[in-house]
Amino acid sequence: MQSPGPVAFSIFGIDIMWYGILIASAMLLAVFICYRRAGSFGIDPENVLDLCLFIIPIGVVGARIYYIIFNYNLYSGDIGAMLNFRNGGLAIHGGLIAGLITAFIICRKKNIIMLDMCDLVLPAVALAQSIGRWGNFFNSEAHGGPTDLPWAIVVNGQHVHPTFLYESIWCLLLFLFLSYMCRKRLFPGQIACLYGILYSVERFFVEALRTDSLMIGPFRQAQVLSLSIIVICAVLYRYLKKQHFSDER
Repeated sequence: MQSPGPVAFSIFGIDIMWYGILIASAMLLAVFICYRRAGSFGIDPENVLDLCLFIIPIGVVGARIYYIIFNYNLYSGDIGAMLNFRNGGLAIHGGLIAGLITAFIICRKKNIIMLDMCDLVLPAVALAQSIGRWGNFFNSEAHGGPTDLPWAIVVNGQHVHPTFLYESIWCLLLFLFLSYMCRKRLFPGQIACLYGILYSVERFFVEALRTDSLMIGPFRQAQVLSLSIIVICAVLYRYLKKQHFSDER
């Protein structure tokens, strides 16, 4: 399988990229799901829309800044290239960090329980990731090293691991699992912690296959961050669970 190219179609000489279409579609679907599910978390659906008006653009900017920081040599101070989102170059960890900070501020201002909001939003984020990862396929980026597996994709004439596909499938399954767990939620923060652990486990192993990893010295930053998130979320899961059931006694 080989990418047909990054351009979906052109309007008045302007190329419309598959990457942008997929990212935008994924975000809209995630917002719709969160809006429909908000009531079951005790959150006003209108507050979800207010949150998304801020969290989506700030999350995208955060994802771009994060990517540029770890690939600054590719841009060499070229502001135009830095602002060219259409050709890819978004780091999900940067988006999540910026999004969580924004969500924390807005939840404080609106007196919304942050853990409930995270439990509501993060399953939809997993689905958005599953869809958005296909943008990497059309851009022929974020792939792995050479392989002779039957599901390999062709990039520059070479058969390579479709790491975007591995993550897309995992995130789709993660969305389904977390959606199921939402109906059985035992305590606020449970879903968010499960997302952090399960997504990070996948990202740690898939990142080892990629050829374009962002680096921290000799280490792949996504692997370092994934291990840190796994530990933090596991400890937080245990703490929140213990606190919740202690309060119920």
